[in-house]
Amino acid sequence: MTDLPLVHFQTIHGDIVVELDIVRAPRTAGHFLKLVESGALAEAIFYRVVRRNPPGEGPPTIDIIQGGLGFDRAGEPPSVPHEGTDETGLNHVDGAISLARGHDHDPRGDFFICIGDLPILDAGGASGQDGGYPVFGRVIEGMDVVRAIQQLKSDAPAPEGGDARLAGQFLDEPVAISFA
Repeated sequence: MTDLPLVHFQTIHGDIVVELDIVRAPRTAGHFLKLVESGALAEAIFYRVVRRNPPGEGPPTIDIIQGGLGFDRAGEPPSVPHEGTDETGLNHVDGAISLARGHDHDPRGDFFICIGDLPILDAGGASGQDGGYPVFGRVIEGMDVVRAIQQLKSDAPAPEGGDARLAGQFLDEPVAISFA
């Protein structure tokens, strides 16, 4: 059995430990590990939260927290060839960590952590993303911290140039991340 690398996210709300699946998602997990080790994510923050709509109040949504360099800088890290759930066999289950896909649909450095099972984000799900978003690991400690961050106040408007439908998904006070 291969020992999988761990990445420690330190925040003022507590620590999150993520196990990177370099066996099943070698490109994506390796890309993220390189970004962390090189310092490319040294200014990373959790900046966006998405909460599921209550039943009967709009279309169903997802429960996630999103981090990275922030909406305005999401295109800075280099992209990595897409490695979808149809290729890796990994799914968007509670605690899964996945790379977000930008305007060009290429995964770069922004990431999100799933709260609950979110098959809509997998290949064949309703997200409209070919192959699903690229899952590359899972939280093994600190889901209580993930859930606490998701409940923080998020009344900030969508960033300039962003989709107005994202209003209410940006944390009023982003949460700084340091990696250990």
